Parts: sequence; C-alpha cells; structure tokens
Amino acid sequence: MPGLRVAFLGNDPWSVPPLEDLALSAHRPALVLTRSPRPAGRGNRLRPTAVAEAARRLDLPLDEIETVKGGRGFDALAASRPDVMVVVAYGEILPGPVLRLPRLAPVNLHFSLLPELRGAAPVQRAILDGLVSTGVTTMVMAEGLDTGPVLLQATESIDSEDDAGTLGKRLAAVGGRLLVDTLDRLAAGTIEPIAQDHALATLAPKIGPADRRIDWTEDAPAVLRRIRALSPEPTALTALREVPLKVFSARAEEGRGEPGTVLQADKRGLLVAAGEGAVRPIEVAPAGRRRMTSAAFVRGYRPEVGERLGEVPGGSP
Repeated sequence: MPGLRVAFLGNDPWSVPPLEDLALSAHRPALVLTRSPRPAGRGNRLRPTAVAEAARRLDLPLDEIETVKGGRGFDALAASRPDVMVVVAYGEILPGPVLRLPRLAPVNLHFSLLPELRGAAPVQRAILDGLVSTGVTTMVMAEGLDTGPVLLQATESIDSEDDAGTLGKRLAAVGGRLLVDTLDRLAAGTIEPIAQDHALATLAPKIGPADRRIDWTEDAPAVLRRIRALSPEPTALTALREVPLKVFSARAEEGRGEPGTVLQADKRGLLVAAGEGAVRPIEVAPAGRRRMTSAAFVRGYRPEVGERLGEVPGGSP
C-alpha cells in the first residue's frame, strides 16, 4: 500500500514519539513544521523545539516558522501538497484556510477520549479530575475546539503514581501507534469518521496561575492530584515565609492540624497538614533554586513545626 504524503505540525516533546513512528512508516513526513527557536535557559540562548531536534535527527525536511496562519509558514505548508496534515501538540488554533489545504484531511492526535477533555491541557486535567483512565483520539480537525469527527481511539489507564510527565509520555507512545494505524486506514479507504456527541463534552482549559496554587484546605488526595497533575512542569506552588516553593512530588500520610501547618520538619523532610490528612512533599524547589529533596530543603531553610505554608505572594515565580 503506498503511503500518504504527510505534513506534520508539532512543538512539544510529546509530539516526538508520533513523529518518530510516522518516520518509520509508509507515511514518512514530506515536511515538518515547528515553531522558530525561542530564548531559553540562563543564557537566553535560542533553543529549537523538541520537534525540530527530532526532525534533524530523523533527516526529515524541516521548516521552523512563527505561524502557519499566513506568510512563509502557510506558503510552505501549501507548497508541500499534503494528502494529510497531521497535528500533534502544536498549540495553535488553525483557521479554515489552513485546514482545507490537505487533499484528504487535517488529522489531529488529541490526548484524551473525545468528547471528554477538549482543550489545551487534557493530560493535566485528567489527573486533576481524578480520572482512572483516559486515552488518545485521532480526529478530523474542524474550526471548533476539538469538535471534529473521531477516527480512532485507544484507552490508557492512569496509575495512582502517574504525574503529567509519565502519563503524557505513555499517551504519546500509544498515540504514535494509533496515528500510523489511522493513516493506514485513510490510505486504504477503510475508515469512517464518527461525529462526536457534543452533549457529552467536557473541557480541559490551559493551566493558569490559579491552578498551580496548592489549597491546603483540600483533603490530602486532592492536594496530591494537583501536585501530580502539574509535575514536572509548570509545578504546583505553595510558599513558606513568602518564598515560593515548587512541589514536584509528594505522598499522603497520617496527620492532623490546621491546613498548611508544618507538622514535622526533620531528616524525613516536611509533613504538612491538609484539610483532611497530611501531605509529605518528596521533591521541592524554592524560587530560583534547583530541585531538591524535602529533607535537603529542611536542612537549608530550617522550617519550624507550627509554621504555615500558604499563598504565593505576587503570583508565580
């Protein structure tokens, strides 16, 4: 079976496994489009996206552009004459003129079981919402927010230890295989798009500053879900003595006290009272500092039993 001519759009590290799977399939991309390098790190050096690095490693035709809505990006996409435009974690809402460029279809790989969790943060919201399973969906893109008809889906369990990083990585791997299967069936003409039931739709909006703040009045399981959902980035936040503190991982333990109160601060690290139960942070990072164990934080910052962790002053660090 001959492969389809594919233009691939993506920016995120989670875009890379699907790109790698396509590169090994009959549908090796004829063009990869990704965002231009951005300043990053302490030296503000220009850093290419993970997709740009992968495309170079895979020896795929690459163009780094600001947008495909117009200008050079749109022209490059149109000139590639794609049968299918594949979009994975690209982060830009695409208008009708872009969606109409491919001969067969614009196909999006979305990291949820649509119509559940439409939007920019389906992996994080699945954990925040306490779901026990989620999945990936290939769909024909429409101008609405993840409203297009579904092509294929695959379900994936959410482990109690999963954070957004581990779950997203696993979904990207599952999604890569699903994407190749989808294009195989599109090429063979053996797939029928199925309209979503919009009445069942739920939303997964972009994570904002308010989502990052730990509310210690919530019970320990809810606090843990927030920490897991936002790790390894952008991370959940609290503060000690008005110094912002990122929390990367934690576990629930027995304990009781006013929410946010430090119950222990010793060689085992911190133990903090929640609305019900207690939370022991495992890895943390004070503002501007490297990631460290909770025990190392206690040694360096010497929090005292009875102190309160609370709101981050002046927003996120």
